[in-house]
Amino acid sequence: MERKAVPQLRRRLGRADLRAVPEARRALRELLRHWGGPGRSDIAELLTSELVTNALVHTDEGAVLTATVGPRALRVEVRDHADGLPRPRTPWPEESAGGRGLLLVQSLADDWGVRPCEVGKSVWFELDAEAA
Repeated sequence: MERKAVPQLRRRLGRADLRAVPEARRALRELLRHWGGPGRSDIAELLTSELVTNALVHTDEGAVLTATVGPRALRVEVRDHADGLPRPRTPWPEESAGGRGLLLVQSLADDWGVRPCEVGKSVWFELDAEAA
């Protein structure tokens, strides 16, 4: 029996290169063209933007974006080399930008988390295909 290849995206993100954010969205959109229901790609793109932006803004090195489409879920993971573990925080009202990324991930993803690595960490989320 022939095994189907699992659709996957893997991109290296340069240090502090915020041009990588729209590129990551485009690459993810292409990967997801035939996955999930209406609106799933939009949610996945938004959450991916948040994780990529966090990794590039809050670390001194680049990061690696990996997205894997499985039979039941999409898993997106951004690994960086910083030691600090992120956590959702309540942004102050006067903060016009920032502080909301992980709150979006927490509220829109079906599952998410942070996994410490030997060097740095991996922040990930999953979206179920059937939840759309």
